[in-house]
Amino acid sequence: MSNNPTTLFDKVWNAHVVRKIEDGPDVLFIDRHFIHEVTSPVAFLGLEKRGLSVIFPERTFATADHNTPTLNQHLPVNDPLSANQLKALEANSGKYGISHWGLGNPKNGIVHVVGPENGITQPGMTIVCGDSHTSTHGAFGCIAFGIGTSEVEMVLSSQCIMQPKAKKMRISVNGSLGKGITPKDVILYIISRLTAAGATGYFVEYAGDVFENMSMEGRMTVCNMSIEMGARGGMIAPDEKTFSYIKGKEKAPEGEAWDKALAYWKTLKTDENAVFDKEYHFDAKDIEPMITYGTNPGMGMGITRQIPTADEAGGGKASFEKSLNYMGFHEKEKMLGKKVDYVFIGSCTNGRIEDFRAFASIIKGHKKADHVTAWIVPGSHLVEQQIREEGILDLLLEAGFQLRQPGCSACLAMNDDKIPAGKYAVSTSNRNFEGRQGPGARTMLASPLVAAAAAITGVVTDPRELMN
Repeated sequence: MSNNPTTLFDKVWNAHVVRKIEDGPDVLFIDRHFIHEVTSPVAFLGLEKRGLSVIFPERTFATADHNTPTLNQHLPVNDPLSANQLKALEANSGKYGISHWGLGNPKNGIVHVVGPENGITQPGMTIVCGDSHTSTHGAFGCIAFGIGTSEVEMVLSSQCIMQPKAKKMRISVNGSLGKGITPKDVILYIISRLTAAGATGYFVEYAGDVFENMSMEGRMTVCNMSIEMGARGGMIAPDEKTFSYIKGKEKAPEGEAWDKALAYWKTLKTDENAVFDKEYHFDAKDIEPMITYGTNPGMGMGITRQIPTADEAGGGKASFEKSLNYMGFHEKEKMLGKKVDYVFIGSCTNGRIEDFRAFASIIKGHKKADHVTAWIVPGSHLVEQQIREEGILDLLLEAGFQLRQPGCSACLAMNDDKIPAGKYAVSTSNRNFEGRQGPGARTMLASPLVAAAAAITGVVTDPRELMN
């Protein structure tokens, strides 16, 4: 054993290297493989063509989420492409003995929500999925990242993947967050400071008081959006919060296996004096409720500020102007008071129970603005059940909202929940690229608190004005 101080990333990576290729990638063993209906059908076709099977079906978990409707899930899916993809996922899972949670299954939901809530995600694992926001699972001290279709096929057939080892970055945020500041604001602030490409080529470890004090839900939100600054993934060292979150979950180890796992999990932290390729330090007091004004997640700002000029924002002037033109905004304008047409709370970023509790805390005693269409979409049936049991549904209904069924919904324009062209949406999802929520849709990324304030007032509003 080497006495060299080692990072959390190195500890997990090195424990999974099956083979090193000189001047090439490492062959990495994968503990958990999540699949959904969009990226898996072609991978399964590849297996068939080559006469291959799934080597460890018990390490793969399938759920339907991207193409699913969020209303009337008991009815046949209208869109023929979506219906075919959902049928293919079910058929392929059945053929190869893979656990499948399709529409109507009580465990169904967004892949990066159901994995953790069922105890499938555990510290020190390598986790992949044909979905870029797989980085969510890094909140448990995992190396988790998205892969392409050919790599999905590779993992199904060999349980391994070839990957060059990323560089290491640590982002520390210390101090106390102010009133109304959520984990979503923390990560949007970091991305606004680093830009949408600022962590390209790196795996990020988040450290410091702010992340230590965060709930597991909050940590998942942060790790989920690591990809939005170009990172390969993000991770947070597991601690007592992590262990108590996992304990008792369906797929969690029990008895002696739990004790053994726990002893290992407690070693999963960066050693003192371990070296990172790059480090950033931020102060919690500098973070306010955030909102994006442009067409990438790096174009974000504190909600009380003005849209910067191209020079202040840095980067290319032409692309900055194109972005503002698409959004219908101008340099030096305030975001506060801008009209909002749609509000979306949900997605693998903010579709967990904590997010709906936050949303409910703002809307309580208020009514939804008449002109606002609000899509309230839990990340799973378990979250939906909690919303009902905790009385949040009653608050939603009183305020004029409707609860939809689980799915990716308006995060991406792959299902019925599309924002119409030219309309403005305050969205708790993760991406605001042109057309991401529908052709011509204009997306402002924000926290569940900012979304709730917009849903009530009908305009971009500082949620702190509505907090008791």
